[in-house]
This record gives sequence, structure tokens and C-alpha cells, in this order.
Amino acid sequence: MSWPLPVTLTGNSAILAPLSRSHAADLAEAAAEGDLWKVWYTSVPEPGAVPAEIERRLGLQETGSMLPFAVLTPDGKAVGMTTYMNIDPVHKRVEIGSTWYRKAVQRTRVNTECKRMLLAHAFEELDCIAVEFRTHFMNRQSRAAIERLGAKLDGVLRSHQRTADGALRDTAVYSILPHEWPAVKAGLDFRLAEDR
Repeated sequence: MSWPLPVTLTGNSAILAPLSRSHAADLAEAAAEGDLWKVWYTSVPEPGAVPAEIERRLGLQETGSMLPFAVLTPDGKAVGMTTYMNIDPVHKRVEIGSTWYRKAVQRTRVNTECKRMLLAHAFEELDCIAVEFRTHFMNRQSRAAIERLGAKLDGVLRSHQRTADGALRDTAVYSILPHEWPAVKAGLDFRLAEDR
């Protein structure tokens, strides 16, 4: 049996639902808002490439290396994607990544609530020994958001990967460990209470 199994996680401002082909139109619209795919240090698909990206993520789910989610608003509209990726079922480790949101929901409580749900599921249901976050070293916005979660910088993997244009990417690696989760959880709950 694969680990972790698909699941729907429900919050007040967002729902994390198993990614499906039915989310393609909403996600293409979301990617088009603000030309998100043009930001050089991110990997948001062009609107026309959204169906292929959904297929790629579903293919990785079949191999057991990714569990992809569509980020939905309470009315069911898809506004982004996120995943558990680099899944290690033997050591019970996951990375939360390949996350992007339409411009209208960036810097809202949606991301905070999604991370809260994913982390709670990882530590409280899946019994993970660590949850990782990785981002382009130059993606200051993403790094600041990861640090606000309470994740600690493990280090930088220099010349870690090639980007779509062939440039070398330095990857900043962060993690949260089980004994850190109660404090991280309290911080996220405090932020969510302030955002009401």
C-alpha cells in the first residue's frame, strides 16, 4: 500500500483536495492571473501547460514519490497546487513543495492555513520524522514565508539543479522536526487567529 494515501484536508479558508484533471480550467485561469509563469525563479506552468503539469504530478503519484493537492476556496474553485513530494515511506519523511497560488490569494491566510493542514497531517497522522521545504535560493518571498512557518535552514545545496532555461539553481533546504511541531503549530494558530 502506498504511503501517504490521498486525503482531503478542510480548513476555514481553503480545502486541500486530491489533484484531478477536473481542476485544469481553474488552475489555468489561476496561472494566467499576474503572468505567474514568467517569474524566473518559480516553476508555475503557463496556462496552456497546466493539463500537462497535472498529468506529470499524477504520474509521480502513481510511482509513490508525490501526493499532489489542488488548493480550493470554500466554494470549490481551484486557486493553486501543492504537494507532499520526495516521499520517503521507509523513513517517514516528506517535503511540502511545488506550491503556487493565483495572485489574488497570495499573502492571504490561504497559504498559512494550507501549511497548517499539511504539517498537522504529516506529524499527527503520518508520524513523520521530518518535513522539508526547498526553494530557489534567490526566491526571497518563498524563503521568508518558510522561515515565518518556523522551519529552520538546514543548508544550501549549491548548483543543485538546472532550471528550465538551463541555469544552475542553488536550493535552500529547510525542515521542521516533530519536537518543533507544537511551537510551530502554536505560531500558525496565532497567525490564523490574527487574520480573521
